[in-house]
Amino acid sequence: MPTTDVIMPQLGFDMEEGTIQHWLKHPGDAVTRGEPLCDVETEKVTLQVESYATGTLTEIVHPEGDTVKVGEKIATIEE
Repeated sequence: MPTTDVIMPQLGFDMEEGTIQHWLKHPGDAVTRGEPLCDVETEKVTLQVESYATGTLTEIVHPEGDTVKVGEKIATIEE
């Protein structure tokens, strides 16, 4: 089955990294495209990262509290 990597998006013009505050979904949960996966805190705001695909969240690479650089993989969805 194809998989989709969820990456830390650039949520602001000058954002270089974000801290994962809370996972809203957990491995084994079904997700749909556009559904919020986690809350990410930047220097200025807390925003939600949405799913890029519909399927099952199979892996969380970075747990809550991890600070992750923009472009790094944070989770995997199996379509």
